[in-house]
Amino acid sequence: MVTTQVESLFGGDPYHADCPTRRILDRIGDRWTVLVVGILGNGDARFSELRRRIEGISQKMLTQTLRGLERDGLVRRTVHPEVPVRVEYALTDAGRTLLGPLRALQQWSIEHLGDVSAAQAAYDRAD
Repeated sequence: MVTTQVESLFGGDPYHADCPTRRILDRIGDRWTVLVVGILGNGDARFSELRRRIEGISQKMLTQTLRGLERDGLVRRTVHPEVPVRVEYALTDAGRTLLGPLRALQQWSIEHLGDVSAAQAAYDRAD
């Protein structure tokens, strides 16, 4: 059976350059996305809290990450009409489905930190 481009796109094949699944993988595989989703997995958070808890992220990168996650339907932005205005971010139902896979990756990185560090050191010594 021959797969048409439309079938490929809707069937999802991230190995094809034009497939939308590749953009989704880019989003959820981004280091800042992993950290933002991890924090929001514990509940709603304000921008300032996210920035404080994610060491090394710039204001610009956090803004871009949150906007991308909101556009993709993974994060919901709520503006509370108070003085001063309060904005909170929360995971959507779709965003919450990422928690399991991302926590598994986080756990894997913790469990294999020693092995990876040793491999890096051995590789660097060989150069």
